[in-house]
Amino acid sequence: MTTPDKQTDQDPGATDQDPESKAVTEAALFEAFGGVRGMVETTVPGLVFVAIYTVNRDIHISAIAALGLSLLLGIARLARRDTLKHAFSGVFGVAFGAVFAMMSGDAKNFYLPGMLYTLGLAVAYLVTAMIGYPLLGLILGPVFKENLSWRKRNPGRKRAYTKASYAWGLILLAKSAILFPLYWWGDATQLGWVKVALGIPPFLLAVYLTWIFLAKAPPPIDVFAEMEAEEAAEKERARAAAAD
Repeated sequence: MTTPDKQTDQDPGATDQDPESKAVTEAALFEAFGGVRGMVETTVPGLVFVAIYTVNRDIHISAIAALGLSLLLGIARLARRDTLKHAFSGVFGVAFGAVFAMMSGDAKNFYLPGMLYTLGLAVAYLVTAMIGYPLLGLILGPVFKENLSWRKRNPGRKRAYTKASYAWGLILLAKSAILFPLYWWGDATQLGWVKVALGIPPFLLAVYLTWIFLAKAPPPIDVFAEMEAEEAAEKERARAAAAD
């Protein structure tokens, strides 16, 4: 990462990053959102639930099988010393859905917590983009070691984060617009198969658009490197003052 204070005085909207920066952006995006493995882990338990339920119509067996698989995937992440967030986020989501479906006796409720989360996330992306604190910037700022420097010192990145947050919000809102009518008027198998089909493609589209916007933005300002440099300079000044 660089600390380009001068570049932020320009209009950086049309400035492409170098290939190395683009590769770093791509890697950081997939790391922040769990990568290909994360996409599979969020899709497969739902696939197991709807596949088993389609065959035997037993909510309890379907929910327990999905939850068991999710737990195994979480344990596998822990064994690989992955982050706790990635290891348990999917497990908690599946657990809520499984408990809700079994308690209510309605298989469609297995998907309701995830659907409500998606709708809430869509609203959060859109609202934060409107008020100037785009959620994607809050998520990715620490990943790129820039924290909130993009808000005041790097307007090109703020524009990119705003555009990307709008993209995420609209994509997730469109997904919700498809799923909720099926929840209200369709049956559990229709909802389940459509939800599985809509698991990965919208995510990939959102990540791709985010990468496009950020690849055309200026590089992030590494505030951690700046703080380290400032501390080193302060120590050097103290040594020079002590020597005088």
